[in-house]
Amino acid sequence: MTRSNPRRTALDILLRVERDRAFAEQLLDRELSLGTLTGPDRGLLTELVYGVLRRQGTLDFLVDAFAASRSGKLERAILVILRLGLYQLFFLDRIPTSAAVNESVNLAKAVAPRAAGFVNAVLRRADRERDSLPWPDRGADPAAYIAVRHSHPRWLVEQWIEQLGIPEAEELAVAMAEQAPLTIRVNTLKTTREAFMEELAAAGITAEPTVWAPHGVRILSRTAVTTLPGFAEGLFTVQDESSQLAAFFLDPQPGERILDVCAAPGGKATYLAQLMENRGEVLACDISAKKLRLVAEAAARLGIGIIRTMAGDATKPGAGEPPFDRILLDAPCSGFGVIRRNPEGKWWKTPDDLARLAATQRNILAAVAPRLRPGGVLLYSTCSTMVAEDEDVVDDFLSRHEDFVLEDLNAISPDFPGQFTGRGHFRSWPHRHGMDGFFAARIRKL
Repeated sequence: MTRSNPRRTALDILLRVERDRAFAEQLLDRELSLGTLTGPDRGLLTELVYGVLRRQGTLDFLVDAFAASRSGKLERAILVILRLGLYQLFFLDRIPTSAAVNESVNLAKAVAPRAAGFVNAVLRRADRERDSLPWPDRGADPAAYIAVRHSHPRWLVEQWIEQLGIPEAEELAVAMAEQAPLTIRVNTLKTTREAFMEELAAAGITAEPTVWAPHGVRILSRTAVTTLPGFAEGLFTVQDESSQLAAFFLDPQPGERILDVCAAPGGKATYLAQLMENRGEVLACDISAKKLRLVAEAAARLGIGIIRTMAGDATKPGAGEPPFDRILLDAPCSGFGVIRRNPEGKWWKTPDDLARLAATQRNILAAVAPRLRPGGVLLYSTCSTMVAEDEDVVDDFLSRHEDFVLEDLNAISPDFPGQFTGRGHFRSWPHRHGMDGFFAARIRKL
């Protein structure tokens, strides 16, 4: 087995994700940049890595059903090989059963020869008995059923059921286990959405305008971002529709001073500058100076000159800057609204992490709020579906700061029906709106 084998490469990446809690996207980008995989093998590698991570819970249930040893007691490499083989058997129609089994056995021979027969037996039994699986009882334990069938942690499914009810929680679980759409934001400092879509069509790229975000385009063709027309020229940047709307709801104006608190990698900061017509100032802050370089690089490619970067801890009060007209706080969070894009994250986090993250979010919000001028607007947002990180954090802040009030986005942006809660928060759901799970609350200083 060599690096030109997509299954072996997928195994290596998945083991790195397990061992080091490394992000699959970075490992995949690094591997694909080597050029050792070509043609369909590049797509197969990506499908295997993300597919196994998205369906890991279901795959481990299948291991438990068909193997003599429970998944939790297996050697890590053997478990990942079984996940890869079962994913091909149960979720990839284009791969023959013989290929899925034989290639998995070859993987075992390469990394753990003594387990090759075990892998072969488990996969062949799974293929024979696939129609008689003992799925959890949907009526007696809906949370267990949804968690196993759609591959999410049970405690997360229980949170969704509490928020949405059982039927809609399952719809969300289905959507969260699928591949996320590729959405980009057109850079209106250089072109228009209409003109850019004409360029896409001329290049044979199928695309459609986003439903809500005024500058968004969803790419329907399977293609690499860097090969889209206009990438090098800075005509667009990748940004989900929900993320675009968060910056849009802040409503920055040309000539204003804006603070973007947790700015890396720069999607929202560059959109703020774009909406400001590249006039005024955006101070993009982040705790990581290394990640701030991504903000500067994005601004340079898009032709934006009003972004200034500054490294610092957002939980500490800022000093040396006059008050800002508007502040965007896209707080560090669990990321449960974007687990279609970063599926490994859902297996790393526990309910205890929510309390820890919420405490950090409250500290950041309390630290940055004094930097807003009277009459100014702060937009608090997360890519989370969790009330503990969203409504609860905002309510706690407002209860402690009588000089701030919650604004009703229903009244400010009436053209977005169905995306605002009864209290005026922005709340998007993949199964309802076709975009990432996102939350935003707009707060004004009196």
